Amino acid sequence: MRLLILGTGGMAKAHAQHFAAIPGVTLVGAVDVDPSRAKAFADMHDIPNVFTSLDDAIAWNGFDAATNVTPDRAHHPTTLALLAAGKHVMCEKPLAETYAKADEMARVAEASGLVNMVNLTYRNVAPLQVARTMVLAGEIGHVRHVEASYLQSWLVSKAWGNWATESQWLWRLSTRHGSNGVLGDVGIHILDFASYGAASDVEHVFARMKAFDKAPDNRIGEYDLDANDSFTMTVDFANGALGVIHASRWATGHLNELRLRMHGDRGALEVVHSTEGSRLRGCLGEDVEKAIWREIDAGSVLTNYQRFAAAVEARTTIEPGFRHAADLQKVLDLAMETEKERRELAV
Repeated sequence: MRLLILGTGGMAKAHAQHFAAIPGVTLVGAVDVDPSRAKAFADMHDIPNVFTSLDDAIAWNGFDAATNVTPDRAHHPTTLALLAAGKHVMCEKPLAETYAKADEMARVAEASGLVNMVNLTYRNVAPLQVARTMVLAGEIGHVRHVEASYLQSWLVSKAWGNWATESQWLWRLSTRHGSNGVLGDVGIHILDFASYGAASDVEHVFARMKAFDKAPDNRIGEYDLDANDSFTMTVDFANGALGVIHASRWATGHLNELRLRMHGDRGALEVVHSTEGSRLRGCLGEDVEKAIWREIDAGSVLTNYQRFAAAVEARTTIEPGFRHAADLQKVLDLAMETEKERRELAV
């Protein structure tokens, strides 16, 4: 697979490193509107061809597939252009800022027959994969209650950089710059984490969200800091379970942590993934009576990058594909509507 990397910002480094480590994958081109950033990125990762526009890269045509690591609002037009050029595409999450755009991308990808995947990176967490398998096998019985959280603290600390001075963070706080806040940024991750782990889609949603004061007049330079920083969400799953999902960038003490608890009528499971690693615990069988939790070995799983490369080689789309990401975006769009209307909506 000859791979083009579209966008050379923060996440692109991870894409380059992961794909470069896969046998049979060659990084052949990098695209960024900033020439100096594109060249520096290409030099760092030994990428021979550099472009400042996607049109130029498509005209060159020396690649089979692309990984789209552009900002959220650029996903829709650039991915459609890549699909029209006959290229397989991995796209960063969210697929698009709205369900309408995401649905169009999914429909075009489906009609094209090209391999498409959304990089919902926490599918790489082995404990989540094992937990889902156990839920599907009925090991915790009927799932009754689900708790899921995604906690970050980059508005509190500078562990990831100074958000008040760096554009890679500031745009995520501004709706005018294409951000739907923490709901749009990591909401799709924790929604997927919860629904994938519980092996059930969301049927109803109600959400509340808030943007807290962060600067004088909530503005820094060209950035209006109006995108939501925290959200809480209650959901009904198709399997009958009730769920509570929330996320925040103000979670002091948590650099980047996802947590999922699933309680069934025969047992319970907990998945935790953070900068310190991943783990799976279960309260099962006779331990249920005394509420004893035990660690469960989850082994390891292939990454999305490895799975995308294999899918391109086999010319077969595997999950999570564009349609799944579009369905998640529908839930997120409805969540924003429930905030405005103060009522539950059906998916």
